[in-house]
Parts: sequence; C-alpha cells; structure tokens
Amino acid sequence: MHIVDVRATTVTVPLEAPLRHSNGAHWGRFVRTIVEVEADNGLIGLGEMGGGGQSAEEAVRGLREYLVGHDPARTEALRWMLANPTASLYNNRTQLLAAVEFACLDLQGKQLGVPVHQLLGGKVRERVPFASYLFFRYPGADGSGEVRTPEQLVEQARQLKASHGFTVHKLKGGVFPPDYELECYRALAEAFPGDRLRHDPNGALSAEEAIRFARAIEDLDNDYFEDPTFGMNGLRRVRERTTIPIATNTVVVNFEQLAANVRDPAVDVVLLDTTFWGGIRACVKAAGVCETFQLGVAVHSSGELGIQLATMLHLGAVVPNLSFSADAHYHHLTGDVITGGPFTYRDGAIDVPDAPGLGVTLDRDKVAEYAELYRELGGYPYDRDPGRPGWYPLLPNTSWADPAVTGPVDLAS
Repeated sequence: MHIVDVRATTVTVPLEAPLRHSNGAHWGRFVRTIVEVEADNGLIGLGEMGGGGQSAEEAVRGLREYLVGHDPARTEALRWMLANPTASLYNNRTQLLAAVEFACLDLQGKQLGVPVHQLLGGKVRERVPFASYLFFRYPGADGSGEVRTPEQLVEQARQLKASHGFTVHKLKGGVFPPDYELECYRALAEAFPGDRLRHDPNGALSAEEAIRFARAIEDLDNDYFEDPTFGMNGLRRVRERTTIPIATNTVVVNFEQLAANVRDPAVDVVLLDTTFWGGIRACVKAAGVCETFQLGVAVHSSGELGIQLATMLHLGAVVPNLSFSADAHYHHLTGDVITGGPFTYRDGAIDVPDAPGLGVTLDRDKVAEYAELYRELGGYPYDRDPGRPGWYPLLPNTSWADPAVTGPVDLAS
C-alpha cells in the first residue's frame, strides 16, 4: 500500500453536562478532529485527536506532503518523519503522529483482514475494565446533570454503576478547596463499600497539601493517588510520605521521563495515553519497560470518541501487565461518530473489537451532523472556566471554585 490522500474533519459531540477540571472545563462538548488516511487500494484508515477544544484540521492537512506516497506499514518511520525529537523543539507533532499512526495501523489491519491487536502481538484479554470517571459538572443545557455536592456526586456514581457496572470510581478533582473534595471523596467510599477509588487533582495541590490529603484517605480502598501535585520532584516527595501508590499521566509521557522515573522513582503507576505518547505502539513499548521494572500500568483517557476508544481497547487487550482499570470520558457523551452507535459497557468493561483494523467505521451521517454543529458553535478554550471569567490557575493552585455557587452557564458560544 501507499498513501494517496489525508483528510481531516472537525466535529463537536455534546456531553451530558459540562465537565469541570483543575484548569478549566470541557464546555458541554468535545471537539475532535477525525483523520482519514486513504491508500492506493481504496482502503481508508481512521484516526482521531483532540486539541484542547480547538480544531486540528489545518495541522493534519499540513502533513499531507509528508505522507502521500508513504507505505502505512512503515509505522516506525512515521515517528522520525513527523516527530523527530530535534525538529519537535520547533513544531511538536506528537499528537498528530498518534492520529496518523492510528490510521496506518487501521489500514494494515484492514489489508490483512486482522484486528490491530493481532498486529501488536495478540490479545491477552477479551475485555478491558474501566473506572466510572466522575466529574464535578455544571448543569447541562436543560438544567440537569449538575454535580457540585457530595450527594450529587454519589448519585452520579450510583447511576453509572447501575447502568454500566463500574466497581472502580475515579474522581477528577482540583476544582474545589481540598477539604471539600476530601469530604466528597470520603462520601463515595462510604456509599460504595468494597469498590475501589482514585482521586486525581490534576496536579493542582502543593506537595504539602497533597501529603495532607493522602494521609486523610489512607484508610480507604484506593487504587492510587493520581497527579496530586505537578512535577516529578513534587510527586516523589508525596510518594515518600504516603502508603498510597502514586500515578501520573502528566510528567511521565515519554521514554526520557520514564527512564528518569526508573532511576529515581517518583510514581508507581504510569497511565499510558495513546495520544500523549504518540501512538499505540509507543504505549506498548512503554508498558514493556514498566513490566521490566515492576511499575503499574493503566490506560489513560484524554477525552475520546469511538475511534480513539478503539485504540485504547486494542492497547488494553495486548498489555499483559495492565494492573488497573482503564479511564474513559466516553460515558459522558451523548453520541458518537461510529457506525452502530457508542460502544457499550458490560459489567464495567468493554469488549475488544475483533473486526479488521481498529474495528470501527464512520457513520457518515453522524460525522456530517457533528461537523455542522462544530461550524455552528466553534471551539472553546479548554483551559478556561466558563463560570469564572478571567480566572486561570496557578500551580500549586490557591484560587478554588466556590462549591456554594451553581450554574447554569451559557455555553452556546
């Protein structure tokens, strides 16, 4: 095969309600760029990427002259063509590389008639387990869906557990004052005895505050404490002062950082993101390093539609040392761009696709619908909070949202 064309389409898919995080919010929708890589045999490979609420169409189109004529089976060459580490000092293309790699693996699988997980060594599990991934949320467009109080948070978890069977619950924090989030986290533990828990303040706490928080939850059934503070030195300080495993998806996202963590451990669990690491293959390589040095591994979510979720499922299928349930924003979406509609959870897990390639195809009508919605609404600044105009966080953060203040917030523009 040889690549003959590269196309990109920006879509926006509504969420049930705006999701809040330490640096801002997902403003009631995901903005994703769908990548199509066409080969000379007529096959089309699919990729997907985000962009902090913005379109990446032009950036993807800018790669066309690099890619036309390239054999999509030469995926190792892609890394150097698109994201050479020296050239990337000027033009970091790691996430673009990931989207193209997804599509090239999809093409290879379709040509050979095998699923991507077979190209990666074959699956060791049929299903990938997931955590509930709970967010504080502004009310949705109809006024429903708010999560601001401990009671609302427990109810959100209860509904997700009833619908999808989750037995692990991850709370995205860093929004409200730490003592308030501690109250919310302990309310989850009390409501779901026997289930596992994770807290992720998104690096917003000082090392001292993170140590205090960790000691206040050490008696609970924690999987890990994710990015309680920012930076490897801060995480190392927290790790030395708590019995809870420390995890990250922010400061171990390449092999140099992974090597540094092996030499001088700061985290126990590396959360592998198929986008942040530059593709599925890079994550499989990193998982092998983690296996060698007995570090925990989980599949991370940076926000996904069905194409990227498929990459997460193929990754989760082939990694033998997958120590923890995966993350996914997926259950907060109201729709998807793949044929057959969204993937379904069963007993807290999703079946690994066995169709050729990534195992998903585009629903062209849905793509058109959500592309039109993007043209209508445009992008949004992921690193700003629509309920707090002019606000942005420091690290460590000292300016928290007021849990007494509710929406609604107009997110139509």
